[in-house]
Amino acid sequence: MADVLVPLAKGFEEIEAVTIIDVLRRGGVDVTVASIGDHAHVEGANGIVLVSDSDMKNVDSDVFDMVVLPGGWGGTHALADDEHVQKILKEMDAKGKLIGAICAAPFALNKAGVLKPNFTCYPSVEEQIDLDGYQGDKAKVVEEGNVITSRGPGTAMCFALEIVKKLEGEEAYNQVKSGLLADFC
Repeated sequence: MADVLVPLAKGFEEIEAVTIIDVLRRGGVDVTVASIGDHAHVEGANGIVLVSDSDMKNVDSDVFDMVVLPGGWGGTHALADDEHVQKILKEMDAKGKLIGAICAAPFALNKAGVLKPNFTCYPSVEEQIDLDGYQGDKAKVVEEGNVITSRGPGTAMCFALEIVKKLEGEEAYNQVKSGLLADFC
């Protein structure tokens, strides 16, 4: 069973975070939700509160196979500015471990220096990232090297399913996709 870290900061995009956590767990992935700061309860961009399993200060990158960042501008900026998140991103990239980001969150990957040249993100965020290789709406999910990116709330299900496929294989992917009636992915 793969282990995935999902960091949350105030202002995260709820659809993305919950979809990632839910779909990965359905696929047999062990997911740890870690908050920034000393608050176990993290409020999303639309007022929905999630409870974290841990604090980012207590996270050891060696334990995880992947880190996945949900978007939402408020949460993304906090992830980009948090020393623990940035450290984890750099450590995992140096070890060749998988890194995922959706919506605005590729911005935080870029700040850590781990975003690869071919990526996608929420439209207009690419202007903040200012890297060649933005794939726009060419694909819902873009994978390059050890980094997987996606566009936003509407692509969260496809993004999470691709992560299940990468971590748990085609059979788990097909089983979860079928159970979710996610034929659009």
